[in-house]
Amino acid sequence: MKIFRFIWRSLNNLRRAFQILLMLLIVGLILAGMADKEFRIPSSAALVVAPSGVLVDQLAGNALERAFADAQGAGVPQTLLTDVTDSLTAAAQDKRIKAVVLSLDGLAGGGLPKLQAVAQALSVVRDAGKPIIAVGDGFTQDQYYLAAHADEIYLHQLGLLYVDGYGYFRTYLKGIIDKLKVDLNVFRVGKYKSFVEPFIRDNMSAEDREASQRWLDALWTAYKRDVAAARGIEPERLDDYANRFVEKLRAARGNTAQVALDDGLVDSLAGEQEIRERLIDLVGPSEYDQGNYSAVDFRDYLAQTRTRQLDAPGKPKIGVLVASGQIIDGEAPAGTIGGDSLAALIDQAAEDDDVRALVLRVDSPGGSMFASEVVFDRLVRLKLMGKPLVVSMSTVAASGGYYIAMLADQVWASETTITGSIGVGALVPTFQRSLEGIGIRIDGLGTTQLAGQFRPDRALGEQAQEMLQLSVEEAYRIFVGKVAEARGMSFERADNLAQGRVWIGSDALSIGLVDELGGLDDAVRAAADLAGLDEGDYGRRTIAPELSLGDRLALQFAGQAVRLLSAVGVGTHGSGLDSAVGRFIARVENDLGALTGLNDPRGIYYHCFCTLP
Repeated sequence: MKIFRFIWRSLNNLRRAFQILLMLLIVGLILAGMADKEFRIPSSAALVVAPSGVLVDQLAGNALERAFADAQGAGVPQTLLTDVTDSLTAAAQDKRIKAVVLSLDGLAGGGLPKLQAVAQALSVVRDAGKPIIAVGDGFTQDQYYLAAHADEIYLHQLGLLYVDGYGYFRTYLKGIIDKLKVDLNVFRVGKYKSFVEPFIRDNMSAEDREASQRWLDALWTAYKRDVAAARGIEPERLDDYANRFVEKLRAARGNTAQVALDDGLVDSLAGEQEIRERLIDLVGPSEYDQGNYSAVDFRDYLAQTRTRQLDAPGKPKIGVLVASGQIIDGEAPAGTIGGDSLAALIDQAAEDDDVRALVLRVDSPGGSMFASEVVFDRLVRLKLMGKPLVVSMSTVAASGGYYIAMLADQVWASETTITGSIGVGALVPTFQRSLEGIGIRIDGLGTTQLAGQFRPDRALGEQAQEMLQLSVEEAYRIFVGKVAEARGMSFERADNLAQGRVWIGSDALSIGLVDELGGLDDAVRAAADLAGLDEGDYGRRTIAPELSLGDRLALQFAGQAVRLLSAVGVGTHGSGLDSAVGRFIARVENDLGALTGLNDPRGIYYHCFCTLP
């Protein structure tokens, strides 16, 4: 056994040494790459837009941790929406960029509003007379939405175009909670307030089913309309493709790519070499990669074009502040909204004399009531200082996400934004039955009637239950009252629109919960108008925590490392099966995390489980 342990330790030490050497080699190559001459955009090239992972308004986590996770292939892939849209907008006016290639295999979605924003940027490229070529080994529904906006779509001969519509399926945990003998005490106000249902039911309630059907149908209608318009087909073609896919596949003798071609959803079935030859004809050969076409990655392109863009020096600014993720109490890293963290950034914008107005970009399903109130109070202060406030809703701005949005002078949403969910819920688990199951019992006494009422190892006391129910009802009155005041409607009307019901952006406009439909750029222009600034007389300023030198180096390191690993064939993504299983596990973890990750001091939440996987 000693010999085996010695051999194992030796092999383990050798493995660690090899990993260190490999990392040092990667760092050396990256540093050498950084020392190279300035990156040069060819005189004729295709801009390759190859987003990785989910499109987001804000990258999640600490920059340094994210950099090393990405370099090791362990990070959750994300791509900033503005990186994609800004590169496309710049390329439309750049004479060196002759075409755009959409390489979409790595895209994992991000919500229809974000896809629509990219499609709008693609229309700018098309209006400039530049061809857009979409290529893919296969296309998921989200990938195909963008591919449909290309002039030419190439699908691999063995590929699959999978369009299945929108589904809203939640993980219901009552069964396992019962088996664990956990008592989950639930308090809520709102007929449609369903965020607590996964913990107290085994299936979807009739109210949740009714509300969800409406916004799901609205999403699917918008998807079909946009794709059909881009492809010049009837929207019903997509219904037919999804509903009769197996029948069509049978007729095509199992050839999934042929089904997409026969239905006119793609233009050609082609392998990598055929696509390369087409692009060489279009933009010319690469100077550095024999047999390939002249290309520039959108991240490299953006890094250069952004450094040459002036931030309107000496001119007033419109501040843009992103509020992305679940709302929690206290401080939080990017990708989660910490009440104190966001409040500090609002104060930063309020006190910056150059910032004449603030655009708050909200992409959040809500969370802590207390943290939402902290943010709300700081927005009140900003407005009292005379600075206009405009909100731009992204994929979701619901419950607490709507709470921090409704105060704005103007609220802009995408037609497919998920919003509303004006309601309140509280969850208090107790574990006395779990403990009894293993032979542990709790007994004792206190000096007042409240003593021990909220102990998690005892049943929730009657007075504690009444306290929570009264608190939840008051929280609901506060929420609805502020909606009524902010939106200029009666309490009764606001209450009728609330009840925890989820609304799609276009419906929210018609009932008065939002003011306008449009994207972030529209919201920025609106903020400038409110501040009395003309087009061209202002710049944008991103309001965010200042990155340290280490963070900036880490971000640069991450980008270089990911490119290097890709170049030497070290993938950062799993197989299709791994990805599917990973997405399922992530959804379950997300649902469970909502129970354990929220930290409101009173356990009261403005939260909505209304995001799609």
